[in-house]
Amino acid sequence: MFICLWQEWVNRLRQRNADRLRSMYRSQLAISSCRILSHAYFRLVNTRPFVVCRGRNIKQIPFNDTSLVHGFRTSHNRAAGVLYSSMASGGEGPGTSSPKPYKYSNRLSKERSPYLLQHAHNPVDWFPWGQEAFDKAKSEDKPIFLSVGYSTCHWCHVMERESFEDEEIGKILSENFVCIKVDREERPDVDKVYMTFVQATSGGGGWPMSVWLTPDLKPFIGGTYFPPRDTGRRPGLNTILLRILEQWQGNRESLESSGERVLEALRKGTAIAASEDQTPPSGPDVANRCFQQLAHSYDEDYGGFREAPKFPSPEALQMVLHTLRMMAVGGIHDHMAQGFHRYSTDSSWHVPHFEKMLYDQAQLVVAYITAYQVSREQFFADVAHDVLRYVSRDLSDKSGGFYSAEDADSLPMFDSSEKKEGAFCVWTAAEIRELLSEIVEGATGGATKADIFMHHYGVKEQGNVQPEQDPHGELLGQNVLIVRYSAELTAAHFGLDVERVHEILASSRTKLAEVRRARPPPHLDSKMLASWNGLMLSGFARAGAVLGDKALLKRAEEAADFLQKHLWDDSERKMVHSCYRGDEMEVEQIESPITGFLDDYAYVVAGLLDLFEATQEVKWLEWAEKLQLKQNQLFWDEQGSGYFCSDPSDPTVLLRLKQDQDGAEPSANSVSALNLLRLSHLTGRQDWLARCQRLLAAFSDRLVRVPIALPDMVRGLMALHYSLKQIVICGQPDAEDTANLIACVHSLFLPHKVLLVIDGGTDGFLHQRLPALSSLRPLQGRATAFVCQNFVCTLPVTCPEELRRLLLE
Repeated sequence: MFICLWQEWVNRLRQRNADRLRSMYRSQLAISSCRILSHAYFRLVNTRPFVVCRGRNIKQIPFNDTSLVHGFRTSHNRAAGVLYSSMASGGEGPGTSSPKPYKYSNRLSKERSPYLLQHAHNPVDWFPWGQEAFDKAKSEDKPIFLSVGYSTCHWCHVMERESFEDEEIGKILSENFVCIKVDREERPDVDKVYMTFVQATSGGGGWPMSVWLTPDLKPFIGGTYFPPRDTGRRPGLNTILLRILEQWQGNRESLESSGERVLEALRKGTAIAASEDQTPPSGPDVANRCFQQLAHSYDEDYGGFREAPKFPSPEALQMVLHTLRMMAVGGIHDHMAQGFHRYSTDSSWHVPHFEKMLYDQAQLVVAYITAYQVSREQFFADVAHDVLRYVSRDLSDKSGGFYSAEDADSLPMFDSSEKKEGAFCVWTAAEIRELLSEIVEGATGGATKADIFMHHYGVKEQGNVQPEQDPHGELLGQNVLIVRYSAELTAAHFGLDVERVHEILASSRTKLAEVRRARPPPHLDSKMLASWNGLMLSGFARAGAVLGDKALLKRAEEAADFLQKHLWDDSERKMVHSCYRGDEMEVEQIESPITGFLDDYAYVVAGLLDLFEATQEVKWLEWAEKLQLKQNQLFWDEQGSGYFCSDPSDPTVLLRLKQDQDGAEPSANSVSALNLLRLSHLTGRQDWLARCQRLLAAFSDRLVRVPIALPDMVRGLMALHYSLKQIVICGQPDAEDTANLIACVHSLFLPHKVLLVIDGGTDGFLHQRLPALSSLRPLQGRATAFVCQNFVCTLPVTCPEELRRLLLE
């Protein structure tokens, strides 16, 4: 019934292009999903140079784009576990002691960040970011060397191995600089400031990021990865350090004034503000432009996006669904252990960089479950389920929180001395033939399970990775699984029925997964961040609501409980940014917890609103309102509107930035625009509707010129333009007729709505905030739905089919 209605609706949209409301509605899925897809898709067809900030005698240093090349180290053992209830376990947690004595130790050994701990035994006198380091730089009048990276960054590991473990370089650094190491995931505020400087002065950026600062934290030279010694035209870190020292001692005034001029230009260049009487731009016009910019770079063959146009623009729905299909059958999707790797190195989604990030899993769940709502194709629901299974098993802490990431690198064998990227995930043809040697009865030519599996997943005797995707030869002779044929084509090829092929492939995957679990596992970054946990909370809540899966909703509530218990400081009424898994698998906090940033508030509020609409537990809405109030107090720009990324009163953060791009993670201002709009309709706070309007007005220039940079904010702009529908279901919460109406709402793709369920009473939080709810009553004792918009309600309905028709009009 729904599929027919959806197809009829889409046909009407195509026939009525003049109706801008409906055409924008059709484009909503493309805009909300394509940001995620575009940032998961990379074609590394060449390298581009990065330039060190042009200080004295420092020249351009070309090397690979380190922002696209990552890697990890290893740790936890995967327990098979039960879906949605088992937790990741074991491994090298923070603070794990080693039997081998260390020649060097520094202050980082007292930290809890996995990235900082990786540098705790370098021959470098590292400091964490903090007052002790700042005071030392001022008292000794030394420049600061700031090194920023993260636990799962391949080139960060390379630079550590080559330079920070080098005793000669360590001596130069320790004697002449105050050396500060920062985990960018712990301190995104620090990272954003100095990355803005590096990008502005070099035309590029990435990690590891290397920046030299004055004692008062002003940058004067910056870059990314440096080799340890001069190689050809590339100056090595050793040479660069000596040149900087020479300039610091003989030309310091020029260095400092140059850095100050750049900072002042950045303050002006990054300012985002609305004039007093400015209003948001036209939602339909901005959305149309955003869609055209996305479609212009779309790859019709494999989905995803390229920098230059190749084919005419496709329809929005086709564009998104095709891309999601191609990603799911590609090698970027882990066909053995579920979940998605960080990104693909080729246009066909075949060979990934193998790390897995929590924020990617969270956003892809939402993309796939939304595709299921639109298409009703079970395939998309299965992929969403698949990702949640991976997160529940491998990225979940017993406290209810979610870990940050898994590494790309691991040891091929337990007795191996060197880690390789993808070692945990790839296969030789010989391994598969040995493990799946059973002959399949009735298969053409006496085929074995291995023959069927290898045909279906593109396994080749010599390996299926092209040399250009493997510049270091780590995948020589190995195979990255990618679905090359449908089950129907595979069945026809071997003379079997489709159901039998599905059984063979499933049993083969199970057997190979068991073997893979016995390999040395990749490192687990067990840091737990409020922001990324908020994104994952949304994933579980949204999927649980759409699928009617109580286990998923229970896991979402466990995540919300975790956030409230461990990352909310009730005494200070503030969020905390991070916490950590301790030696005994308990949740630990550092001595001076890192206070929450804008991302933490915005993502958690969005997650709580999704959880409220999924469960109708009012406590989550109440907490979301409290967090939004605190966010407004801490980060709102009273002069120019919009939110600063971090506390603007922090004197150690030199730039007051407002993130103006939806990148691998959405801009917190984009998320906040929709949060404010939803909360205004759920709590009746019209001042938050006005705040949403001012926020969007502040970003007007960016939205009008390059809306593709802010597709999530475009969603908020569209929702503001068309106004949210308030769907109110009045009935007994546990009654079947109430559940049927709720399920009807969750089954549909309705980007401009909020859902409220009331029992006909007149007390409680919702009735206090929205007094008009007290006038709504069930009809003839049956659960009843009211659809209201712009203070006008339709006639009430009691039948799910009538409600469906009403919502799709």
